[in-house]
Amino acid sequence: MSQTTANGDSELDALAELCRLIRLESLDDNLFRGTSPAAGRRIYGGLVLAQALAAADATVADELSLHSMHAYFMRPGDPYRPVIYDVDKLRDGKSFSTRAVVARQHGGAIFSCQMSFQRPEQGFEHQLPMPAVPQPDELLTDEARFGQLPGGFLTSRRWPIEYRQVDPVDLLAPQPAEPQTAVWLRAKGVVDGGPALHRQLFAYASDMHILATAMRPHGVSLRTPELQAASLDHAIWFHRPFRIDEWLLYVIHSPSASGARGLGQGHVYTQDGELVASVCQEGLMRLWS
Repeated sequence: MSQTTANGDSELDALAELCRLIRLESLDDNLFRGTSPAAGRRIYGGLVLAQALAAADATVADELSLHSMHAYFMRPGDPYRPVIYDVDKLRDGKSFSTRAVVARQHGGAIFSCQMSFQRPEQGFEHQLPMPAVPQPDELLTDEARFGQLPGGFLTSRRWPIEYRQVDPVDLLAPQPAEPQTAVWLRAKGVVDGGPALHRQLFAYASDMHILATAMRPHGVSLRTPELQAASLDHAIWFHRPFRIDEWLLYVIHSPSASGARGLGQGHVYTQDGELVASVCQEGLMRLWS
């Protein structure tokens, strides 16, 4: 069942639009074109991650699944121009296949990524336990929190993913805090698609909150006027199957910030405690004087 947002658009419409954006146009062998919402100053990095993964997924056998991706953001994406995704089929082996993807606009690269896919295989199993945190129905959504801020911060766009923070920061008056947080997330509706689509949608969702965790010890937030923040690189390891339309707990900590960069690391659990993915991102955190 869909719910209606303040601007009259249904939440399911936002999810359907995201799924549409991830379905790329095939231009030639291993060459794809994607678009983004024509709004804002730059393309949201999570969308580029998701589209690059979709491009690579289209070039591997169905029985292969992504187990790791390592990406670099090199230039801000222009939301008013299409993005061309060029996939290089580096290797197809018996167990693993490797792909490199370069995203281009205006004749230059804005993003590059290497991805490794694996055929299903049994082996050793262990994982870190999931920490005890409040359940998502006990927490306020990001949309509700941001909607209370002057100017409706981040509420002008439709949100296909729902986020509920366990320990949110006051964006208007942030105070120094421990460099760790936890966020529940899930798609706003049932996702009709296979495991590849669920991984693509998680890649989209994973770019939120991780860099903000590195800001917490310094008493700054995305609303700090003097702060310039941007994703620089992003890596995801997929450990086990999951559904993006069921609650996932994104447990994030930041071990270091230096050189105007902050590092965030995250573990992702299902609601019943299974570790399904790990994420690492370094981002620009430049404070202008």
